Amino acid sequence: MDIAHCHLDGNADAVEFCPHESFDNILAACTYTLQEGDQPSRTGSISLFDVDADSSRLSLIHRVQTAGIFDIKWSPFGATVGPLLAQAGADGYVRVHKLESCSDESQVPGNSLLEVSDEQVSSSMCLCIDWNPSATSLAVGLSDGSVSIISFLESQLSISRDWKAHDFELWAASFDIQQPQLMYTGSDDCKFSCWDMRDEPSNLAFQSRKAHTMGICCITKSPSDPYTLLTGSYDEHLRVWDVRSIAKPVHETSISLGGGVWRIKYHPSVPDLVLTACMHNGFAVVKVKDDKAEVLETYNKHGSLAYGADWQRGCLGRKNNVIATCSFYDRLLRVWKPEGDIQE
Repeated sequence: MDIAHCHLDGNADAVEFCPHESFDNILAACTYTLQEGDQPSRTGSISLFDVDADSSRLSLIHRVQTAGIFDIKWSPFGATVGPLLAQAGADGYVRVHKLESCSDESQVPGNSLLEVSDEQVSSSMCLCIDWNPSATSLAVGLSDGSVSIISFLESQLSISRDWKAHDFELWAASFDIQQPQLMYTGSDDCKFSCWDMRDEPSNLAFQSRKAHTMGICCITKSPSDPYTLLTGSYDEHLRVWDVRSIAKPVHETSISLGGGVWRIKYHPSVPDLVLTACMHNGFAVVKVKDDKAEVLETYNKHGSLAYGADWQRGCLGRKNNVIATCSFYDRLLRVWKPEGDIQE
């Protein structure tokens, strides 16, 4: 069921609903636009929207102009700080913004972003970003195949370690939610790796070289099952992994989604449900249970590459099936609900 839509001011590549209580109406969307020519530039923006599905409202309340952005992430709910929004920039910078409530006529809580810190991570582009569960560190994947761990203490960013993790672009860097000393990375070199950061330098706990036939786009750990992890790849497959044994993860099953699996988002309250952005094949809601995966519903009302996808969190434990998605070249942002009934 379509709720609302609008066009952004640049090529849209990521959307993130704020996970923090009292701000679950806030949706952030970011853009990356390459201006080609003798002196090419990569520009971007972050737009904040107020979303009310019941009244079909999608209202722009704030916009920040930045360098081109490949990824954004809100600080996790439950951390002692927040809400904070981190961005991975094409200029090699990581920036952290604080969500604030500025007095204006909108009267919307969380209607402004204030940059609190920035750090140049590399001369290469920052491609992906992830918070650890306590919001004290960020993992950043870079276009030269490196990964950086950035500490965030007392509102200041600083590089704590970095290393060459892959041979090509590193599109996925993700902390293990239940064991944050572990971090997973995936790259255009088709390698899926796990790093133990208790060691210095970080120790390679495992590396899978043959499971993915094309580059790895995203890695997502189940928030409810400490042994289940999902990977998405340009080879159009969503793969389910059992990481019970970190040294020998088991590839349990895979499902073809008909397009490169760019992003995977677990439902905030239904444990086995994920939302996927499938590049040339729109979006899909997939049930992942034990060693089985099945598509429950697809959504194909975007006219370009499907990149950004997220669920809205329900307030006070109320189940919420509102989804935001965005597509790249047509700059389209849509808010919708699945047609089918999603069971707990």
